[in-house]
Amino acid sequence: MRYCKKCVMPDTRPGIVFDEEGVCCACRVAEKSKNINWNERMKELEKLCDKYRRKDGYYDCIVTVSGGKDSHFQVYVMKELMKMNPLLINVGNVGWRETEAGIHNFNNMSEAFGCDTISFHPNRKLSRKIIRKAFEKLGSPCWYWDRAVYAFPVKIGIDMKIPLIIYGEDISYQYGGFQRKETYSAKDQINNDVAKNVGSLDFWCDEDISIKDLNACVYPAKEEIEKAGLEPIYLSYFVPWDGYKNLELARKYGFKSLDDTGEWKREGYIEDYDQIDSYGYLLHPWLKYPKFGHARTTDVACYWIRTGRLTREEAIKLVKENDHKLDKEVLKDFIDFIGYTEKEFWAVVDKLYNKELFEKVDGKWVLKNPIWKQS
Repeated sequence: MRYCKKCVMPDTRPGIVFDEEGVCCACRVAEKSKNINWNERMKELEKLCDKYRRKDGYYDCIVTVSGGKDSHFQVYVMKELMKMNPLLINVGNVGWRETEAGIHNFNNMSEAFGCDTISFHPNRKLSRKIIRKAFEKLGSPCWYWDRAVYAFPVKIGIDMKIPLIIYGEDISYQYGGFQRKETYSAKDQINNDVAKNVGSLDFWCDEDISIKDLNACVYPAKEEIEKAGLEPIYLSYFVPWDGYKNLELARKYGFKSLDDTGEWKREGYIEDYDQIDSYGYLLHPWLKYPKFGHARTTDVACYWIRTGRLTREEAIKLVKENDHKLDKEVLKDFIDFIGYTEKEFWAVVDKLYNKELFEKVDGKWVLKNPIWKQS
């Protein structure tokens, strides 16, 4: 494993690219953002909103939301700054145990900003089957939910004739991925590898799952999107994207962290405000560790380094202490929902460990060449 010279991201992240100086593309994007004329970008957003602004009281745009800090920021920009009339679209919980903070924050968006919300709740019976299958076959248990997050708002935009659809950050461009071109258009977001391309949806079909069960995963055809005149965009193109500043804004409008509710101190996490709405879902980001040798602490530490909140040396210590840890509540919620025993769960995970990155020492998987041994 090689690590970025500026942050702590390894070259094993899918789609990440290092330049000749050993700096990752995400760090270069962060540097570039400091020189962008954000006032001009905001004017571009205003012009785009004017194109879709309605005078008949109907919804001007769709804002895709989970209820988190970034969702609060997105709704703030579109409702308070752009003076649009947004419809909030949410893909709800597939069956994980919800947190008090998550329930509060989702309800708070409507209370704080006065917006209507449509929340789609995936089929729990089907979710359990696909999560199990996706975990065992792909090591990506939340494929069904991720795919629905991308497909459902587009379907609503077409059906309700609301062409402007607002997403948050361009994950692939912002943090390093396969889509490295800066663009405001999110038309190609479905191909950013968050919901892995499995080819035909027949991949999921068996004696228990038929193609008709998978409607939530069906992404509208390009021709259908073009015919409807949809304009899905990344808000991060128009406004500087900083998760911590988004948090500060969200707090002013009533957002609560896990520390605010006092309900959960997560193992393997160095913050208490991101991805906090449920328990079992967090197995999904942790599984990056056996597959790629890094997990959520690495992600957050990199964000903080790029925004000047953490030094690389401080980050390395945090990564060493936290990145490998799987929270006990996350594990319990995941196996309770899916119906695994702990032994069955770890048997699947054991097969996911990348043997080029890990070796077994006294029965435990250990990184061969971690960052703290290279620095």
